[in-house]
Amino acid sequence: MTIKMFVEPKVRGFICTTAHPTGCKSEVQRQISYVKNQNYNIDDKSPKSVLVIGASTGYGLASRICAAFGFKAKTLGVFFERPAAQNRTASAGWYNSVAFEEAAKKEGLFAKSINGDAFSCEIKREAIDIIKKEMDGKIDLVIYSLASPKRNAHGVVWQSALKPVGEAYSSKTINIMSGEVSNVNIEPATDDEIAHTEQVMGGEDWQFWIEDLLKAGVLSHGALTVAYSYIGPEMTYPIYRNGTIGKAKEHLEKTARVLAKIMQEQCHGDAVVSVNKGLVTQASSAIPVVPLYMSIMYKMMKAKGLHEGCIEQMNRLFKTKLYHNNPLPVDEHCRIRLDDWELRQDVQEEIEKIFNQINTENVDALSDIAGYRDEFYKLFGFNCQDVDYSLDVDVELNVPSIRLEVANS
Repeated sequence: MTIKMFVEPKVRGFICTTAHPTGCKSEVQRQISYVKNQNYNIDDKSPKSVLVIGASTGYGLASRICAAFGFKAKTLGVFFERPAAQNRTASAGWYNSVAFEEAAKKEGLFAKSINGDAFSCEIKREAIDIIKKEMDGKIDLVIYSLASPKRNAHGVVWQSALKPVGEAYSSKTINIMSGEVSNVNIEPATDDEIAHTEQVMGGEDWQFWIEDLLKAGVLSHGALTVAYSYIGPEMTYPIYRNGTIGKAKEHLEKTARVLAKIMQEQCHGDAVVSVNKGLVTQASSAIPVVPLYMSIMYKMMKAKGLHEGCIEQMNRLFKTKLYHNNPLPVDEHCRIRLDDWELRQDVQEEIEKIFNQINTENVDALSDIAGYRDEFYKLFGFNCQDVDYSLDVDVELNVPSIRLEVANS
């Protein structure tokens, strides 16, 4: 049954509880059009079959678009999204995946999706089964881009925490919707909270995925796996790089070195972490201080012609870093650095100067809070200029490759 309704944004805290299907489609198509205009060099070294774990939003979705519409690769996307039900819209990631698969089908590209808990053994088995039966039995690129607040593993539910480590932290933060700048005081994490965050956001599940794929024999000779991370500037270190999330990211980077050795031994492949630029995502919006920093950073980088969104970042990663480079261009810690423009000295010096003087009265003049807010709404399909939001829309859309009864189970 078709469910048509008027859809408007309903923001609660750092999340929007509604999503607009037409707006999500518009944003996905914008990213696809961008990639198709980049003239990818397709040769024997290009990826042919790609698995994206965390494929429905942000960097994961942009990665899938680059693989499919840049390199014409077959893609299998794994995500955990919510279909529409009764008078409730689907999640933005669900509508993004609908739009992606429809666009891929129009161009004759193989695209299949799995909706479920990527941490689970069942979803790993389902992915391997699809690779064996429908993707010629081999994949040559695995993107790991999960951003989940919790993980059910070994019969235990692990819940991540956004806290400093060692001592309390005080700084400025912002209410993105109201523009109010205020001080935030955050108590340090307990040992349990640190351990929980590492279990959710560290590298253990990434390693489980790669070990299962290797055991099943579905990674091709020379296969590559990439996980995404963020470091950020020194001003956010207490809450990010030196906080609970940072501890988890350190574990992710250690896992990359372990996986690189395993991959080299078993399939002559490699594993690497890509450190990306800070961008508006559902995950980053939840971190105190970071939205204020990013609002200033957006203004500075746009003024200098350095700003990139998710699709521009992933296009640069795929075209200039991952492929047609031998060896991979990594730093001393075996990380690809896509945050190089963000962390340029001139950019950071100007951001720090503004951060020290910013307040509620001058935030609109000294930052790009309007741009941040606009990007936040676009995550959920709103504020797209080519969409008439006064119209009722069909909210009950299905991802073509997923049976709805399975997705709702």
